[in-house]
Amino acid sequence: MSTTTRRRRASAWSPLTARVFRALWIAQLVSNVGSWMQTVGAQWLLIGHSAELVTLVQTASGLPVMLLALPSGALADRYDRRRVLLAAQIAMLVVSSGLAVLAFAGELTPGVLLGLTFLMGCGTALMGPAWQAIQPELVERDMLGEAAALGAVNMNLARALGPALGGAVVAAAGAGWVFAFNAVSYLGIAAVLLFWKRPQPQAPTAGNDSVLTALGVGRRYVCNTPGVRRILLRTVLFIPGGAALWSLLPLVASRSLELGSGGYGLLLGAVGAGAVGGAFVLPAVRRALGASGTLAAGAVVFAAVLAVLATVPVAWLTVVVLLPAGLAWIGVLSTLNAALQATLPGWVRARGLAVYLLVFQGGQALAAPVWGALAAGAGLTVSLLTAAASLLACAVSTRRWPLNADADAVDPTPSDHWPVPPLVFVPGPADGPVLISVSYRVGSENRAAFTDHMTRVARSRRRTGAYAWGLYQDGNDPERFVENYLVASWSEHLAQHHDRLTATDRGHEELARRLLAPGTAPEVTHSFDAAAGPVVRDATRPADGATQVLDEQRAGEHPAPGAGCRRAEGEADGVRVIGHP
Repeated sequence: MSTTTRRRRASAWSPLTARVFRALWIAQLVSNVGSWMQTVGAQWLLIGHSAELVTLVQTASGLPVMLLALPSGALADRYDRRRVLLAAQIAMLVVSSGLAVLAFAGELTPGVLLGLTFLMGCGTALMGPAWQAIQPELVERDMLGEAAALGAVNMNLARALGPALGGAVVAAAGAGWVFAFNAVSYLGIAAVLLFWKRPQPQAPTAGNDSVLTALGVGRRYVCNTPGVRRILLRTVLFIPGGAALWSLLPLVASRSLELGSGGYGLLLGAVGAGAVGGAFVLPAVRRALGASGTLAAGAVVFAAVLAVLATVPVAWLTVVVLLPAGLAWIGVLSTLNAALQATLPGWVRARGLAVYLLVFQGGQALAAPVWGALAAGAGLTVSLLTAAASLLACAVSTRRWPLNADADAVDPTPSDHWPVPPLVFVPGPADGPVLISVSYRVGSENRAAFTDHMTRVARSRRRTGAYAWGLYQDGNDPERFVENYLVASWSEHLAQHHDRLTATDRGHEELARRLLAPGTAPEVTHSFDAAAGPVVRDATRPADGATQVLDEQRAGEHPAPGAGCRRAEGEADGVRVIGHP
């Protein structure tokens, strides 16, 4: 049966037929319910204090993502993601248990509460990129779309259940019990991960370089991929205004509507219920409006909801209008997430998702205290209406910066089209930096078009690992152009060859090479640092692609290895080598 046929017959619930996915989905639902119960408990403990303290709960849980999302993405690309997830679950269990003990003992001051909430956020930051990145291991590739939708249903079903349960438990027994339930909820995910017989993972896609190097590669990828930057821009424009609902809703419940903790939980449950229902109508909405239209409509609906909350203090009407707020929230976030997943190749997926999580959670963490301070200084109504105005501006901006207008969007299909570079020695993985030089011959009539296409090639080089790039014209031979770029190590360059290039990268190279002078081809050399470059470890066991060069070398057609580079035995001097294509 073809993949197309399987997709046509698959339902929205098909990923649940995968045993491990199903077990993790159920365990995640329990854990998410516990997290929402804890959020309600923490906010309600602070409701008697200032508005700024209440909104700082969201800041304390979201700020760690700003600080740790990128390192967490690099760790998830380097190490066993199952172990990373287990470590995060155990850490959050310990912190949440401490929170419960202090609450039962009556020693939970606002400062301690916010500090422990911050530590919980650190666990969430460590878990996020790894959790997203393991999804292709849990279901067939043709079910990834349905799996992502079920993940959104999971989160918002928990949003519908958790706050209501949390409010009821706080009202009946106190906040300590919601913290205790949250601690126990982490055991489910940990148990599934322990018993998951994960296939032997492939070699880390981040290579053998340091975490800092991996972070630099991830940053360059995002900076040199216009499609990813546009997704992040749309996230930045929506999230600050959207964060006003989550940070100010406790104040709306207690001050405007005069509700207790149970009523506040009901309001949050209404948002979650709207999001769960929205998951089933969103495909039709996207078909009718497109991606950018869905983002604009979501921002307008969210702005309208905030305006109603600011001006109509009626409890039943507030519950009703929060239902479309849930639909708008899941519509915007699922559209952004789906666009990002479709753009990121596998080798950098965790780091790219980490950047998205940083912008998403960081935007909420930074916006929440702003809305709280505005509510304290100018009033709750002014704060809500200001957030609504920012969302209307976000909706209007989709005409100027639509989500899907980028002509340089990346097709993430892998393309292993570069030949292995044969060298006259065997470089080590850590040897570097490596200077790659590519010489082209271009007629004067094609110069402008060639340099224009090479700007896209430059982005390709940078997003796959180059940290410096330049294109130069020979002063003595105007038809000769030289492209130079630097990568941190030989292993990074081999990763460019075999793991990181995509169909888009190949397309940009082919467009530029069509403009070369007839009968010519690019000439490539690889140069190493003359002071600390590579060592010949065993000339009889060359790296892939080097066999023919070494055979010619033994026949006298190339200098002996010792004449051009030092051996492993420790010859201190020697000229570093230029490799030949």
